[in-house]
Amino acid sequence: MSETIFADGVLKGRVAFVTGGGTGITGGVARAFAEAGASVALVSRKMDHLQPAADAINQDGGKAIPIVADVRQPDAVEQAVAQTIEQLGKIDIVVNGAAGNFLCAAEEMSPNGFGTVIDIDLKGTFNVCRATFAQLKEHRGQILNISATLHYIGTPLQLHVSAAKAGVDALTRNLAVEWGRYGIRVNGIAPGPIEDTEGMQRLVPELVKERLRKTIPLGRFGRIADIEKAAVFICSDAASYINGTVLVVDGGQWLASNRMVGG
Repeated sequence: MSETIFADGVLKGRVAFVTGGGTGITGGVARAFAEAGASVALVSRKMDHLQPAADAINQDGGKAIPIVADVRQPDAVEQAVAQTIEQLGKIDIVVNGAAGNFLCAAEEMSPNGFGTVIDIDLKGTFNVCRATFAQLKEHRGQILNISATLHYIGTPLQLHVSAAKAGVDALTRNLAVEWGRYGIRVNGIAPGPIEDTEGMQRLVPELVKERLRKTIPLGRFGRIADIEKAAVFICSDAASYINGTVLVVDGGQWLASNRMVGG
């Protein structure tokens, strides 16, 4: 985290299983968890993303292991869970951040393109939650699902992602109700426009970016560090009575999204 606002070791002794943990928002969350004292399993499809991220955490004094697994494949997820337990001893926290995205008009969307994003974002989240359930039940752990605000309004060219993230939010709330009796907390974070992500740079043209900035009441785009802080909070004991909540971290952007923006 760029700023230290939590007491040292707020997540000390915990083990986090983080999908999509090599890069982007969840890469930042994994680093923040390590700084807060947790050991981290970074899970993604490609080792070339994972190894540098794990090395950086370990060089900074944290503890991280890289694990290659595709969240779309339940057997691969089960193996990743087993590897995490073997190397780190347990799983207390699960962060579902593996995601896919591309721009596409609805009328041009192929069934395969739509299904791929559903498979990664929604089915992948379920696969990981289901595979880690026994560990989370044993340790009264928690799940943090990384969502979005796209489905709060009609977002052009994002039908597939909006549908997937709406499903993730439903999954978050239902699991919070069903698994709360085991002491498992299930929450989400819905980031708004986060400036220092590959998605923002790849998917949002500069002209659109400036117009988008003007819709944000706080007057700036978010940074990965903003999501890191929210994630550490919601996975810490400070949030011990928060369950079934999707925390929006967007500077108020979606609330003001229907304003006419000039220029």
